[in-house]
Amino acid sequence: MDEATDPPIDGPTPDRLLRTGAEGPVDPEDLVRLTGKDVTPERLEQAKRLLEEHGPAAVERYLP
Repeated sequence: MDEATDPPIDGPTPDRLLRTGAEGPVDPEDLVRLTGKDVTPERLEQAKRLLEEHGPAAVERYLP
């Protein structure tokens, strides 16, 4: 390791600073991208239905 070029290593992020994204607005494209799949009209429609049913909490289905 070269201390001159390596970024500093910080400790783990405190839980109070972690966010899932469910706190803010989520649109269907966000939800599709979260799955790691390509955005298609079919996937956008499915994501739209999930958001209508579960609201922003639909994001929680795809988080580890």
